[in-house]
Amino acid sequence: MKPVVLALLAALAFSQPLHAYLHFTGLRAGKPVAITWERAPVRWFATDRGVPGVSPSDFQAAMARAFSVWEAVPTASIAFQFAGFSGAEPFEDDGVSVVGFQDEPDLDRVLGATGFLIDTVTGEIVEADIFFNSTFPWSTAAGGDPDRFDLESVAVHEAGHFLGLGHSALGETEPRPDGGRRVLASGAVMFPISFGRGVTHDRELQPDDVAGVSALYPDGGFRAETGVARGRVTRNGAGVRGAHVVAYSQQTGRLVGGFTLNDGGEFEIAGLSPGAHVIRVEPLDDADVDSFFSARSPIDLDFQVTFHPRLFAAPRGGTGEPFTVAVRPK
Repeated sequence: MKPVVLALLAALAFSQPLHAYLHFTGLRAGKPVAITWERAPVRWFATDRGVPGVSPSDFQAAMARAFSVWEAVPTASIAFQFAGFSGAEPFEDDGVSVVGFQDEPDLDRVLGATGFLIDTVTGEIVEADIFFNSTFPWSTAAGGDPDRFDLESVAVHEAGHFLGLGHSALGETEPRPDGGRRVLASGAVMFPISFGRGVTHDRELQPDDVAGVSALYPDGGFRAETGVARGRVTRNGAGVRGAHVVAYSQQTGRLVGGFTLNDGGEFEIAGLSPGAHVIRVEPLDDADVDSFFSARSPIDLDFQVTFHPRLFAAPRGGTGEPFTVAVRPK
């Protein structure tokens, strides 16, 4: 039997009374590697119960549509297969991927969450499960329901986690007087906080989502038609860990981002449109750090937003000249 470990949950939070793509990683030969499914189609089961307003068949159909959104990315190669309804529950660690509703009243700001079993030798995903919190009101209405959360939008987000994508930092929030964060803008389905009830726009992927899944499961000329930015973020000559690096295409208006993930401050952003990009480096909002990194991975927040002084030219089908962005303490 292959050695496996249960990965940490990735959750979508509710922004009321309550960035750049990131890949989940495992270890191979002591080095971090992106976790992925290695065999397709990926089979999934749905629990055989619904909630008020959403029947089991409604749930299955919404989940299938959510998976199909990711399947439709032309520069990625991934496929899913509905394997039937099941009486099993998510997170039973049985090698079977199950999605469904669970009553989690103590998680009063969590709409849904995804967890994994992964092969600790290869980084292969062995099982992924998703739960949707039945404490909240849900809808599968085509145009949304102003009093309920849109199941399909949340399902698209959780399906991204199911594939191995972490959260994106392309978005802006502000504190709410009664606690939690209010979303002001979001540039990716994988942003970790929901706009709220009745909002359906997260049924469609943004460029950052497309770049993230294409980097994990490249196909259709992804590497041949897009460019890669690679470099470092430093402060006083030392690497900055956890910096958010965003590339803005002057030609297409697309935003794609990444993070510095080691003590050397190194980053790589794939999936860039060929041509000139403005590069911006910023710290994560200290209220949102837990949505991106665990407490075991301390990151640096003590630096100012900084723009690279020169435009970065992303080549078609290659990696541009590596560059360094030097930031200053706050």
